[in-house]
Amino acid sequence: MKKSISLLIWSFLAWFIIQVSCFSYSSDPEKFISEIVEEAKIVLNSDITKEEKAKKLSDLALKTVDIKGIGYYTLGSKRKDLSPEELEKYEKIFQKYFLKSFTSRLTDYSDPKIAVLSSEKINEKYTIVKSMLLKTSKKPEVKIDWRVYTNDPENPLIRDLIIEGLKLARTQKEEFLSILSANNNDINALFLKLEEFINQ
Repeated sequence: MKKSISLLIWSFLAWFIIQVSCFSYSSDPEKFISEIVEEAKIVLNSDITKEEKAKKLSDLALKTVDIKGIGYYTLGSKRKDLSPEELEKYEKIFQKYFLKSFTSRLTDYSDPKIAVLSSEKINEKYTIVKSMLLKTSKKPEVKIDWRVYTNDPENPLIRDLIIEGLKLARTQKEEFLSILSANNNDINALFLKLEEFINQ
């Protein structure tokens, strides 16, 4: 009886260690991106529904992307004009918007082949990791650079994707500013647009 209890405890401990290790990423930006790419591949190649894939990819993004930082950047100087309540509402809506946008694009891919090529440390806060979405019979190769935020060296986070030279965060910022500009700088107009996308 004692032996079986001991075996159960060790089995549980082993399981726990494995689960914890699954949520631990390298502090090296290049390895960090390689691990994320591999984890995303496993999800996209798995035999589960599109909705289940979206949930797993959302969990991955919540762990590895600085969604709050991207949200603040895309809001630009308008952030300073918001009340604490409006800012809190924006953070919640932007997170839902980001995850919906992120997963709706990725779940259309099957077996994406991404090669992580090199990295370039810009400064203490940022490293650019260079990669390539390899060419297939249906799609050309695509150059993808990952902007990795390393202010906390032990916890790197993705701050931006640069696809063929196009910075996605900047593009998103320009789109948000355009919406605000067309609506007398009313933050509620932006909230409405984001919620419309989320509820599609």
